[in-house]
Amino acid sequence: MAIRRIGQILVDLGFISDDQLEMLLEEQDRQPGEKLGKIAEEMGLITDEQIAQALAEQMNMQVISLAEFDLSAELKDQISETMAQMYRIIPVKREGDQLTVATCDPQNLSIQDELRTFLGLDVKIVVATERELIRCLEKFYDAGGDSVERLIVDMEDDEDLIRMTQQSMAHKETFNLTDTEALADSAPVRKLLNMIMLLAIKDHASDIHFEPFEDEFRIRIKADGVLYEMVPPPRHLAFAITTRIKVMAELDIAERRMPQDGRIELSVGGHPIDLRISVLPTMFGESVVMRVLDRSVVSLDLKKVGMDAATMKEFRTVIHKPNGIVLVTGPTGSGKTTTLYSALNELNTIEDKLITTEDPVEYDMDGIIQVPIDADIGVTFAAALRAILRQDPDRILVGEIRDIETAEIAIQASLTGHMVFSTLHTNDAPSTISRLKDMGVPTFMIAATVEAILAQRLVRRICSQCRDEIVPTENMLLELELKREELTADQKFYRGRGCDICNNTGYKGRVGLFELMIMNDNLRDMILGNVSIDELREAARNYGMVSLRDAGTAFMFQGVTTPDEIIRETIVDA
Repeated sequence: MAIRRIGQILVDLGFISDDQLEMLLEEQDRQPGEKLGKIAEEMGLITDEQIAQALAEQMNMQVISLAEFDLSAELKDQISETMAQMYRIIPVKREGDQLTVATCDPQNLSIQDELRTFLGLDVKIVVATERELIRCLEKFYDAGGDSVERLIVDMEDDEDLIRMTQQSMAHKETFNLTDTEALADSAPVRKLLNMIMLLAIKDHASDIHFEPFEDEFRIRIKADGVLYEMVPPPRHLAFAITTRIKVMAELDIAERRMPQDGRIELSVGGHPIDLRISVLPTMFGESVVMRVLDRSVVSLDLKKVGMDAATMKEFRTVIHKPNGIVLVTGPTGSGKTTTLYSALNELNTIEDKLITTEDPVEYDMDGIIQVPIDADIGVTFAAALRAILRQDPDRILVGEIRDIETAEIAIQASLTGHMVFSTLHTNDAPSTISRLKDMGVPTFMIAATVEAILAQRLVRRICSQCRDEIVPTENMLLELELKREELTADQKFYRGRGCDICNNTGYKGRVGLFELMIMNDNLRDMILGNVSIDELREAARNYGMVSLRDAGTAFMFQGVTTPDEIIRETIVDA
């Protein structure tokens, strides 16, 4: 049955008139993405209570008042602070396997399914006003709520959990599947893993590492390119947690000797989250790494990648060319995929056909044909690229050029009127030429097809809340190849001293450094003449290429990042 529009419901309930609805709809057109009920409340046409009543009517749910509500310890134990704050929910009642939760956003239909997945309970949704819900969150969950540390302390002496673990691992030859599944599905294990995943997603982490050692079980989260250790859970929980992850990823929990790969698809707060799971057997158990792919964190907008205006203008010009090859280079985790996705997003028009081949496909993009690589069944980059060329594409993204076969097909594609985007792992833009030569690509082919090479790195931003000016040490200046007497008054150095906002790291977020080498006739002649990479680099700089080190130094003097980050991520120009 079709869901009635909230505006019509407000009219039917007598809260607004037809004329007022017309006015609200016009205002909503001027505020894309804003909810009609919120606009009506801001204009003073309806109250918070009337919004809740209309939403309940729309979703066929019950309205509940939280004005005098008191959250019991038993109910609070059902929903962690992280989950309550992220989903903006309050647990109201538990009857058997059914948990009733209050929300002010019942239109978010995914909340019910997501909570069912996380909690292993049947979930019923009721509607509360936003004002009362926020008051309850502040009263019952703001500070002093559940934390990973507190949960781990509670689990250390959980006799039932210890007994279940011992039963599951008692006979390695005759694997006890029933006991293992019960262990993985136990409430404490579910709760701890849910909390870790939600915290990682909330902190915009890229990876979660679960590492078993002889005497400890370590959990580390990678955020802004650096690993941070959490409070380690008891060693005996390693098996339970890794098994729970394997259950969620639909992997074989009875197989503990072979590596396994899987994925967990979640939706947190209405945002789709894709967790790529890698399980690796070690001497002391299975090591698990979760790769967190959160589409809501990555803004696939070229304007938000972080390029300066001049570099952006040149890059935009080259990606709009009808044919050729554009390469983006850098180490793993340097943001190459995000840059290429953003470029494709800009080129994604109804007039052009875009096809990508990736290993794996990281983000689904509307309007673009995306082909996942599966080498096990023969779907390699080269094989996929051959097939793609028969699909009449205008622009092609090849996830990575790994061998001469893929490189040759990419070159042929560019020569036959296609624009090809791809990535390589090189230290800077000019050295990409020697990398292609080493692969076996003929020099004249490189000169004829490559239009631009973009090298990039990600460096951590200084936390804006605790930024301090510092006096650089002699060693620091030496590594940056700077002389103290040559520094001007406005060339200052900064660092973050550490605060609660940045978890005492001094850094918050990351920013990109870019080195764009645009090919011209002179550079092509130099490539054909087999000049050294140092000569090519010097010539590219003379034609306007800003090196990674120079881009980083500029950010350093602007107070965006620290000398340590520039030294760590960039090499000295030859």
